[in-house]
Amino acid sequence: MSDTVTTTDARVGDAVEVKGLPGNPAEQGQIIEVLGAGEHVHFRVRWDDEHESLLYPKDGARVHRPTHDRNP
Repeated sequence: MSDTVTTTDARVGDAVEVKGLPGNPAEQGQIIEVLGAGEHVHFRVRWDDEHESLLYPKDGARVHRPTHDRNP
């Protein structure tokens, strides 16, 4: 189970999902580094297919935090 958080609240270990191109499934990965801040936040992501890339989140990017990692 997980909670959706804003991209500005994202942290290392959170899961990220981005919409795929029309007809393709969404891509999923894990944030391994948070770069920038505020409106300029972006992430280094290890995708499920094991490649890594930088992600500059836009509409359609969702960040999920496992519920066991939530701060009380």
